[in-house]
This record gives sequence, structure tokens and C-alpha cells, in this order.
Amino acid sequence: MIPLSILDLSLIVRGSDAAVAFRNSLDLARHAESLDFHRYWVAEHHAMPAIASAATSVLIGHLAAGTSRIRVGAGGIMLPNHAPLTIAEQFGTLESLFPGRIDLGLGRAPGSDQETMRALRRDPASADRFPQDVVELLHYFDPPAPGQRVRAVPGAGLDIPVWLLGSSLFSAHLAAQLGLPFAFASHFAPDQMDDAVMLYRQRFTPSARLARPYVMLGLNVVAADTDAEARVLFTSHQQQFVALRRGMPGQFPPPVASTEGLWTPMEQAGIDRALACAVVGGPATLRAGLRAFIDRHQPDELIIVGAIHDHAARLRSFSLAAEAWRDLAHA
Repeated sequence: MIPLSILDLSLIVRGSDAAVAFRNSLDLARHAESLDFHRYWVAEHHAMPAIASAATSVLIGHLAAGTSRIRVGAGGIMLPNHAPLTIAEQFGTLESLFPGRIDLGLGRAPGSDQETMRALRRDPASADRFPQDVVELLHYFDPPAPGQRVRAVPGAGLDIPVWLLGSSLFSAHLAAQLGLPFAFASHFAPDQMDDAVMLYRQRFTPSARLARPYVMLGLNVVAADTDAEARVLFTSHQQQFVALRRGMPGQFPPPVASTEGLWTPMEQAGIDRALACAVVGGPATLRAGLRAFIDRHQPDELIIVGAIHDHAARLRSFSLAAEAWRDLAHA
């Protein structure tokens, strides 16, 4: 089977705080390592009441220090929010502390709303410079040339895998052009997934970093002992999605027994479309759903999101996912 990885949003559940979210993320990372997940990524978001991973590189250091084998990284760093040299230094530091275990995924979205973007001092035109900024960042990881005055210390000469993340054709094309691995955000924006993957594979140019195309796809996975229990757990993610669409983000809500009357039919259609890449159910449903998704889309790696309110249920969900993965590997 292809590698199986985790994208953790470091959830702040309703009535809790970031300190608890960080403890839960470390506990989940250790759990993932014990289950032989391949990598564990966290993502940069800002001013989001339910997501604690704003200082992404700091959290990566905490997770890497608390584990020993699993790869840890960013899925991703929103590069237009930062100077490329700063990110090279941050991830050069992480790679120096935890050699051979750090990944750097790059996105071009703000990871926030427009007002927060201004508070970050992000230049509105910075997204247009994303290709040039990626090239500049890659340059800082190269061995320094004679006479090169601006260099990443640490960072220069280190072998840090750099990924491009995307939910459209833009990053697919850029990843192909630069010869980088590509991760598609199909867990919340699946509309262009198939076209983006096809474009990336068709136009891929081998590079010193990557000899052949490599695609990782995001998939929501909520597993429990029964289909009915899993569907209830999934209502937390659905509620959060609607709240974001309404411009009313809050801490991650508990599940509900019924969603009747919580949103409109139009909002339900939006949920169904955005979260179409999801496997929700008990062990048999989980195995069938994972198998069908892999067979249809042929990713080189799968990264799963398990947005679940109760931490124990979340651990259980990832245990069931790992068990289903092993069953498929031996089928």
C-alpha cells in the first residue's frame, strides 16, 4: 500500500483552549507514530478560533521533540505571509534539530480573512510573487555559492523536502514546472482535483529534488465502531464548515444527534460538495471507502484529516484507519 499520513488542524474544541489543543496534538502524533503513519503535518491558519497552529514552525518543533521516527512538517506554510529567507532559517533550524524528519509544504493563500491578512502586513500582491518566492526559498537550501552574501544559516545545504500545496491548477502547474511533490487539498476543495493531478503528472519536469511526479491527496476520515456513530461524529466538521461559510468561525463544536434545521438546503449542498472526499463509517465502510478512493484517483500517498471533537474518539478513529490500511495491504 501507499504511505498513509495525517494532517492535524490542532483543534481548539468548544470550551477548551490552545494549551489543550497542543497536548492533544502531541498525544495524537505519538499515537500516529505507534501506528506507523508516515508523516504528521500541521497547517498555518490565523485568527481562527478553532485552530491553534498559527505559529506553525514552533508547533512542528514541539511535535518533533515529542516523537522519534515519524516525519513532521507543514501542510503548509503560507509563503506570501513570510520572507523566504525567514522560512529557510526556521526550517533549517528544525532540520538541524531533527535531521531527516522535517517536511516543508508551501501554499499561497493567506490562511485568514482579509482583515487578518492586513494585520499580518501581507502585501496584497504577494500571492502574485509566489513562484519567484518559491524559487528564492529553494535557492536558500542549496549549498552556498562562493561569494554568496545572503544565505540561510541554518538551512543552506540541507536536504529538506519541499512540497507545493494547492486546490487549483495553478500550484499543480508550478509544482510540475519546478519538479516538486504536489499535495492537493481535496479534503475541502475537491472540484479541480482530477484536472490538477492530471496536469501535474503530464507536465512534470524531473529535478534534482524529484525524479518522477509524486501526488498526495487529502481525505476526510471519520471512523467509529459503527456507521451511525461515525456519522454523528462527523456532524462537528459539518457544523464548523457552515460556520466558516457564514463568516462566524468559532471553537470546534461538539457533535449533534441530528442536523435537522441547523442549515439550509443550499448550505447542505455546499457541505456535500466541499466535503465530497470523505469516508465516514465503521470498519467495513472505512475499508471500502479507502479502497474506492485509491482505486479511482491513484495517489502516491494519502493524507487524512480526522476533525473530531472528542479526543478519545479521535484517537480511536485513527486507530481504525490504520487497521483498515493494514487490512487493505494484506488483501
